[in-house]
Amino acid sequence: MEKHVISTEFIKKLKRQILASRYIVAKLANAEMLRLYYSVGKIVESEFKKNEWGTKVTEEISSRLQQELGGLRGFSSSNIRKMRIFYQEWNKSDIICPTLTDKYENLNKTILPTPTDKFENNDLTAFVSVSFSHHYEIILKTKTEEERWYYINNTAQSFWSVRHLRSELKNKSHLSQINKSNNFQSTLPEELSNKAIRAFKDQYLLDYVNIESADDEFDERVLEHEIVHNIRKFLMSLGNEFSFMGNQFRLIVDGDEYFIDLLFYHRSLQSLVAFELKTGKFKPEYVGKMNFYLSALDDLVKQDHENSSIGIILCKEKDNKKVEYSIRDFSKPMGVSVYKTSETLPPELKNALPDAETLKKLMD
Repeated sequence: MEKHVISTEFIKKLKRQILASRYIVAKLANAEMLRLYYSVGKIVESEFKKNEWGTKVTEEISSRLQQELGGLRGFSSSNIRKMRIFYQEWNKSDIICPTLTDKYENLNKTILPTPTDKFENNDLTAFVSVSFSHHYEIILKTKTEEERWYYINNTAQSFWSVRHLRSELKNKSHLSQINKSNNFQSTLPEELSNKAIRAFKDQYLLDYVNIESADDEFDERVLEHEIVHNIRKFLMSLGNEFSFMGNQFRLIVDGDEYFIDLLFYHRSLQSLVAFELKTGKFKPEYVGKMNFYLSALDDLVKQDHENSSIGIILCKEKDNKKVEYSIRDFSKPMGVSVYKTSETLPPELKNALPDAETLKKLMD
């Protein structure tokens, strides 16, 4: 019998491809479920207003749905009430409202683009990645939209469980943690700093990168190579306002050469954005180097109509207090983010897939 030699790397490559696909399917399925719940909430809210129903009508709605779709799950009386609240809380959002309703309103009119075409905005990507249970907890425990976005983005980036989210909400972590990993508020005009805070994440998932954690230059160049090789995926994780200008971007200062790992341009901010990659834990000395790069960019590359250049130090790990002390008194706008690589599907996303048969019946 002929024996075939199959390398371990080949199997790992197939494994990464399969898990990456499952991850995407789970995210799209969750987005579809949120669309459905939002649309149900919208229809129910409209009928409540038109008919001046009392709250107990949701019990009859649930019962009638069960008669029409035997075995239907997820549409109990209490869940329908939650869907109505979900719609009420988000229906005035310029981003969320059109995104979650257009599919159903145009279902018989046109062929829609794929779901991934719609989720390039950073906030929106986070929104559709978070489960309905997370969303409802956030709605109940927050007072402003700014607070909501803090918990939505952190839930999406750090894969918080519902239990962990409840703890963060109870402790009001947005009061002590928000904006501590950047100095945008103290270095940029208010309108620009708010945009910058929304444009950058505290954590980026690089699920297409597979390297060991190390601190030497070689491994940082490997990380850079992996990102550049998958630049389209990296741009999607950054958001659709970013344009890639190059890696190892060359600066000459007094005859000496310096190279920025990755350089981007952000259209709304009208700013150059420099990324420095570190495969180990954040160190305070990284900030001085980034400040030097930003000063050089502002003097040598930035055009007159553009705003101050922004720097992001992307590390494997960071301690927030060290980051806060390191960047507090620097005049150049910069932040520190962490990245995570993924070889396994996060448990929360494994559970995000809705019952396929239920969704099929609802779409009929």
